[in-house]
Amino acid sequence: MQLQDFHFDLPDELIARYPTEQRSASRLLRLNGESGEVAHSKFFQLVDFLEPNDLLVFNNTRVLAARLFGKKSSGGQVEILIERIESDTEALAHVRANRSPKPGAILVLEEGTELEVLSKDGALFELRLLSGDWHSVMQAVGHMPLPPYIDREDELSDKERYQTVYSKVEGAVAAPTAGLHFDDELLDKIANKGVDTAFVTLHVGAGTFSPVRVDNILEHKMHSEWYELSEEVAEKVKRTREKGGRVIAVGTTSVRCLESASTEGGIKAGSGETDIFIYPGYVFRSVDALITNFHLPESTLMMLVSAFASRKHILDAYNEAVKEQYRFFSYGDSMFITAPFTGQDPDINR
Repeated sequence: MQLQDFHFDLPDELIARYPTEQRSASRLLRLNGESGEVAHSKFFQLVDFLEPNDLLVFNNTRVLAARLFGKKSSGGQVEILIERIESDTEALAHVRANRSPKPGAILVLEEGTELEVLSKDGALFELRLLSGDWHSVMQAVGHMPLPPYIDREDELSDKERYQTVYSKVEGAVAAPTAGLHFDDELLDKIANKGVDTAFVTLHVGAGTFSPVRVDNILEHKMHSEWYELSEEVAEKVKRTREKGGRVIAVGTTSVRCLESASTEGGIKAGSGETDIFIYPGYVFRSVDALITNFHLPESTLMMLVSAFASRKHILDAYNEAVKEQYRFFSYGDSMFITAPFTGQDPDINR
């Protein structure tokens, strides 16, 4: 399979720079991954398409105010994006500057906090605060790390809207965006219908926005992200499938967590790093349906949803979404893939 197989044309005006006024007022495109049939609705109508035996699995990661601005001791401007906090004072980060800082360099943040560059490994710098702790620093001067295609400065409202209402475990530098459409009222309606819910954690890294740089996608190396899935969630997944219900992943990050914890023998509780790469031909072991936003052309997330519903059905649905003026990407509209593709996919042997 070639990278260009996952391309589609998207007018710039369909990229959502801001969220809808109300979370659940976004649009919802329903796709039957088996037949390719498409239907249109609003996200608040999701409850009508769920059954009491279903299990919704959410990612409860919370986005850090991980973008920081400052200067080098020479006076040059720097922009820091924290990728992962390793301790109260040490973190791995992406650093943008006219000239890459060397180990031993001192960087000074906007409010005067100093940090030292300890080392560099690939694209990431290891940084150490010389005073304070990362949580306090980000709370004081951190900016929400909006994706690069939202080409504007972050605003005060983003601190709330670029988080899910159920976010709990800090550690992500990008939101699990399928969950942004849920509000408390909709969650209450889902619970009242008898639909069960479960929460996993996968800390979304900046690598989720990294472009695939090889033509043959099988040569792509996935970034690694930390996940955790509890024994309680594993048992809920098992019971749901035993009862004939659907395990519905809310977002591709929930898919990555569930499938990382699954083998042919079933799903098991666990935590650790995952670099799972899901593309057409992958056999899903724990996910029966998927709620997801619309993804970037030629991205690994396009490949993941194409594995679930087939590349043809996904591209046809995306072209329909463009035609119907859906809003795309993190602050955009959503898709509910109600059933997986189970036929013979010609993409698998390409």
